[in-house]
Parts: sequence; C-alpha cells; structure tokens
Amino acid sequence: MADNRDKLEGFTLPLAIGGAQVEIAGLYRAGTGIPLVFLHGFGSTKEDYADVVHQDGLAGRPILAYDAPGCGATTCSDLAALSIPFLVTAAERTLRARRIGRYHLIGHSMGGLTALMLAARNPGAVAGFVNIEGNLAPEDCFLSRQIITHAHDEPAEFLARFAGRVAGSRYYASSLYAASLPHKVRAAAVQPIFESMVDLSDHGGLLERFLALRVPKMFMYGRQNNSLSYLTRLAGEGVHVAEIAHSGHFPMYSNPPAMWSSITGFLNGPARQPAPPR
Repeated sequence: MADNRDKLEGFTLPLAIGGAQVEIAGLYRAGTGIPLVFLHGFGSTKEDYADVVHQDGLAGRPILAYDAPGCGATTCSDLAALSIPFLVTAAERTLRARRIGRYHLIGHSMGGLTALMLAARNPGAVAGFVNIEGNLAPEDCFLSRQIITHAHDEPAEFLARFAGRVAGSRYYASSLYAASLPHKVRAAAVQPIFESMVDLSDHGGLLERFLALRVPKMFMYGRQNNSLSYLTRLAGEGVHVAEIAHSGHFPMYSNPPAMWSSITGFLNGPARQPAPPR
C-alpha cells in the first residue's frame, strides 16, 4: 500500500491579478530538498505531472503543480486579460503563497515558455530548468500560430476546428490531446494566450534568453521533432538535450516512462555548474 506521504494534496488559492480575479487549483506535496515546480502546456492540466509520486528517484521531494488561469479547474474572471506575462505573474504569486523561494522548473510547451519568462525575471530563484518543447523560436508556433492562419470570430468554433485539425495530425498522442481540449481549456482563453505565445516567439529573443540562464538546463523533445533548427546549438552551448523516442510534442502522453526517466536523471545527476559566460 502506498505511503500517504506520497500523495499530492489539492489546494485552491484566490488571487487578484490586475483587474482579474483568479482562483488557482493546485496540487502540492511537502518534502525535503529543492521543490519541483511543474507548469503544464496549453490545453493540458496539472494532472500531466501527477505521476511524479510514482518516481522513486524523486521520492520525498516537495512538489507543486497547478492549473494555469483559463485551464483545468483554475478560474479567471477576465479571460481576455490572459497572456504569458499574466501567467508568469500567476506563477510568482502562487510560489510566494506556498513559500517556495528556490525551485527547479519543469515546463511543457506553453508552460515551458512561461517557465522561461519566470526564470528570466527571477534568475536567482531557479536551481534548474527542464524545458519540454517550450517555445524558443518562431518555428515552435505550429499550434499557436493557427490563431492567425485559421482565425475565426467565434472562440468556441475556433477551438472545435483547432481540435479537429490536431486530431488529424500524424504526430504521436495528437488525437488523445485533441479529445480532451474542450474539457481542459476555456474557448475564450485561446486567442489571448496564443497571440501572446506567437508574439514572444517571433520577437522575444527566447533562444538567447534560454541560453543566457546561468543554471543547469535540459531541453527535451520528441523524436518526431528532431528537425528543430536550434538543437545543435543548444547542445553546443552546454544544454543537456534529451530526445524521447516514440513521441512528438507530448511525451507525457506518448512515452511517459522515458520522459520521467530523463527528468529524474537530470535532477539527480552529478552537480553541474552553470556554463561560463560566453
């Protein structure tokens, strides 16, 4: 029988961000060592990371995961106000409320981009960063750029058509991801989040921001995305690059054992010093 200490406990946290009222729905486990903070991708939820409790190599570590505003069980009174900077502020406020001052970041896709901007604003707080296909360049907007290439005036109709296009993709886990989209994200949240992701990917210098972080970093990607143009540069500049077999953009759905093995190995590996200044 599992030890109760392995359980993630649910919590809610009311926040006021600008003029919006937000109620964060999260999962937390107390423990020892540097906390692990998980940020999910667009159209996903905190439960993407709930299996952290089954990872023996991470037993006893403090854990925080929560639904981003507009996603999962987290509510937001003004969905039009959402953006990546808004999500960064929500992260900072949640970390402060949980009294987490230093942490490892693990973020996927939208969560990886949020984590990058969070780390750039709070570099001294980040002990390590696992970036799972988070946006680093314009080429990463193959989902979010559809808000421009397939624009629609009705948010619910855009989301339905978006889900249909994703479901027809040749990439691993796309149908699984698409099937749950209407249940995991509010339709009115899609446009402001996607527009912010595209703007930052096109104009935010994200790759340089990522490389400039003086913390141990891993970039994880699915094998179907091994043509990303910046992978060689990442490896050449000291980033640990991890390819996940039998996977595309969603390793937590298509190959979770390999994903967790890479995350655990990175977090428990020999101490790595940040790369020297270039």
